[in-house]
Amino acid sequence: MPIVYHEESKEFHLYNEEISYLFRILDNGQPGQLYYGKKLRDRASFEHLFERCTRDMAPYNYEGNSEFSLEHIKQEYPTFGNGDMRYPAYEIERPNGSRIVEFAYESHRIYPGKPKLPGLPATYVEQEDEADTLELTLNEPYIHVKMHLIYTIYRNRPVITRSVRFVSESQENQVLLNAQSGCLDLPDKEYVMMELAGAWARERNIEKRRLGYGVQGIYSMRGASSYQFNPFLALMRPDAGEFSGEVLGFSLVYSGSFLAQVEVDNYDVTRVLMGIHPHGFRWTLHPGESFQTPEMVMVYSDQGLNKMSQVYHDLYRTRLARGKWRDRERPILINNWEATYFNFDEKKIFSLASQARELGIELFVLDDGWFGKRNDDTSSLGDWYPNEEKLKGGLKPLAEKITALGMQFGLWIEPEMVNKDSCLYREHPDWVLAERGRNMCHSRNQYVLDFSRKEIRDYLYDRLEAVLADIPVSYIKWDMNRTISDAFSNGNDREYQGEIYHRYILGVYELYERLTRRFPEILFESCASGGARFDPGMLYYAPQAWTSDDTDAVWRLKIQYGTSVVYPVSSIGSHLSASPNHQMGRVTSMEMRAGVAYFGTFGYELDLNDLSEEERSTMKEQVQFMKKYRRLIQQGTFYRLRSPFEGNETAWMVVSEDRKEALVACYRVLQPVNVGFNRIRLQGLAEDLLYEIEGRGVSCYGDELMQAGLILSDRASGVRNSGWNEIGDFQCRIFEIKAK
Repeated sequence: MPIVYHEESKEFHLYNEEISYLFRILDNGQPGQLYYGKKLRDRASFEHLFERCTRDMAPYNYEGNSEFSLEHIKQEYPTFGNGDMRYPAYEIERPNGSRIVEFAYESHRIYPGKPKLPGLPATYVEQEDEADTLELTLNEPYIHVKMHLIYTIYRNRPVITRSVRFVSESQENQVLLNAQSGCLDLPDKEYVMMELAGAWARERNIEKRRLGYGVQGIYSMRGASSYQFNPFLALMRPDAGEFSGEVLGFSLVYSGSFLAQVEVDNYDVTRVLMGIHPHGFRWTLHPGESFQTPEMVMVYSDQGLNKMSQVYHDLYRTRLARGKWRDRERPILINNWEATYFNFDEKKIFSLASQARELGIELFVLDDGWFGKRNDDTSSLGDWYPNEEKLKGGLKPLAEKITALGMQFGLWIEPEMVNKDSCLYREHPDWVLAERGRNMCHSRNQYVLDFSRKEIRDYLYDRLEAVLADIPVSYIKWDMNRTISDAFSNGNDREYQGEIYHRYILGVYELYERLTRRFPEILFESCASGGARFDPGMLYYAPQAWTSDDTDAVWRLKIQYGTSVVYPVSSIGSHLSASPNHQMGRVTSMEMRAGVAYFGTFGYELDLNDLSEEERSTMKEQVQFMKKYRRLIQQGTFYRLRSPFEGNETAWMVVSEDRKEALVACYRVLQPVNVGFNRIRLQGLAEDLLYEIEGRGVSCYGDELMQAGLILSDRASGVRNSGWNEIGDFQCRIFEIKAK
């Protein structure tokens, strides 16, 4: 059993072959942190790791004891007001206005498997022997509330998940003002913090900073996980890199407003907090009610950042994503958006689908504009019935004609939004999240529906269910093109307003759950005007996400590289679009655009009528290549080799589970001149296997490719006939490597 409780020392040890997590019950009944890191041999007591001290001006908890101060003790789930002056993991306001509470250990349970979190996405197990769970119950006798700290450790992964459930047994209302998913106190501050930051069209750029005294963190207060910051951070030792050194990863399985914060006190103790953002959060626990926090997923690696990423990839691909499409190769699609925008009719759409089928494309996706009276972005959101002015006879005949070609058919929807110019808004103006009678912020001419209200979700479910049940749909792109600005729920009382942000995202999850259960054959792709809600919570319902509205191959190198820090390749929605690029205006070759888009779900977003015969022929070859290698790409082990954030070249590779096959992709943005020789060390191959490098006429053992490297020298190094397509900027080369 990977979880051990030592009764005499009151210590808990969660461990497997890779990691250990140790904490103990302190003198005041709170759990105190002892160690998190590489596996330690179990022993009866690790008491020596609990350090006490006497420091002037510190508040001490017991008369006559000048060593027990929560200000200087590492804790598991700390509060503010009992001597700890650092940021707390939770805060409760009692009926008398006091926020002083003292939860103390009452009992614990250790059991195999992993519990579901009601109403929330979370990682899971398929068999009970995959993981073990510790549920620690703490009690606050004065307010009659219990706290359950839930820890799960996977037996064969360096993964610990954490969440908290508050249960009220009080006869009075208790108010949660803050409820983080987890806290970790570390004994020193010698870390570099990594985060994924950005904005629209440049999502998830890698940023790093050395920890310093005070608070450093990332957050969203937008009602969605946001473009600006992803709900993830890593703490890396200063000497850690891609393939060596200690890295601690923290990822939140949540899609709403969040906080991920690192605080360093003036004695160099580092505190990590992660969970729902407390700003605007005020959740009333009525008698008999409970509150469950989202799940925080902690990954430990002593083999650098790439190992941490691979653990997240495997976990999120196989034990977070669910359903029919979890383990399946994703269909190659074409989306009509950049080909037609709103200007289409049945004839134009069917022509695009027919041409796509000839090129071997498997799925046609009809994007925005198919519903209501939608001819631009000012109208019809909320009116989920076919636009018969464009689609004579409705949506069904078109879908049936496309599926008769042997293609699958997909649709774009944006159920969380409404336009003022819509039947829905005219009938229910109070359904918008905003205070009626005041000026409302708009974005992209649209407003956010109040998904905290069940009657709104029921209405949308009925409308969408009627559409999807009537036509042969195999794919849904669920978009969300703005975040919450005016957080007020009409028709609800003052108490309810502090719960809106969380209730909103719970409502999104509930509608996702209902639709995916009703239509288990449909592949759902989440989207938020690109990557504003690319997070683990969404992957629980939709196993892939539109990574960014920016399809420029050069910017996509950074976007997809940064995304790969946490998320599996199978989740990365990636399309080859037109050149010049519609977002950047950059001109790149089809080879470069495809070379980047291969490393994701792969598809097209361009007007086939604008292509030459040579370009059509190239597309056929690209489709054939992707069909040949998509299982390897989407389910293989991913390695980052060169970072676009550190130089002119990018490289990554995927390796099959048996290590007999690999693809290596190398990209160069700008053409260098008169430079030195160039080679790159590969990763993940079997040292003793002999590999053939297609097109090179040479075979090498795995150890040679990983130690001496793969030669990339070209004309910039004075080498002729190197294999690069041509001289110039924006180059891509993909090496197919197979064991002989």
